[in-house]
Amino acid sequence: MTTCACYLAAPIASFRSPWAREYFETLPVPPPSTIYGLLLSAVGEPNRLVHQGTELAIGLLSQPTRARIFRTLWRIKDHHVPFGHGENKRPDFQELLIDVRLVVHVRTGSDPHQPPLADRIRRALEQPASVERWGALAMGESTHLVDEFRFLHTAEAQLPARWLVPDDRGPFALPLWADHVGSKGTQFVQCRLDQGQADSPPQFAWIRITSNQTD
Repeated sequence: MTTCACYLAAPIASFRSPWAREYFETLPVPPPSTIYGLLLSAVGEPNRLVHQGTELAIGLLSQPTRARIFRTLWRIKDHHVPFGHGENKRPDFQELLIDVRLVVHVRTGSDPHQPPLADRIRRALEQPASVERWGALAMGESTHLVDEFRFLHTAEAQLPARWLVPDDRGPFALPLWADHVGSKGTQFVQCRLDQGQADSPPQFAWIRITSNQTD
């Protein structure tokens, strides 16, 4: 089974809670759906259905601190008023995570596509010019750009990592598959964090990306 171990780093990121409304709080850990989307973007794959069945193991290498920013949110409330004026704007608070560093192991699982996502990531990192893609690589919002995306170095193999492990009693309810039309089809996985090291995901840390929904 093909596997690939990647290092990801972003100076800021925000994983908006699905239940956040006026106050955009962030989840403390990255959702599997977000990491899967990032990996698809990295290899230039626009169809998220292609690599269903891929398995991810996601570990946190840093302990991000939280910050809160104030910004102006544009909306369409009054069609007679220009954008960003009057009722068409409102104050907005958003939480950010500072210094997000991850290790992500990818394995084929039941990915039916040839080549599987793990192979495509390996090729993208070894031969970046072979990938046709667009836009900057982001972690969450499009403005939260990834600073590093590379193979995990040998010298980093023993780094301590906190692994996301599926657990029905875990404290984190994380989106596994997002419904971009509404919320009805969004699927969640309950997780906890387990200690380990960067090169060895725990046996039960693997999360299969799959959905019964069709886009």
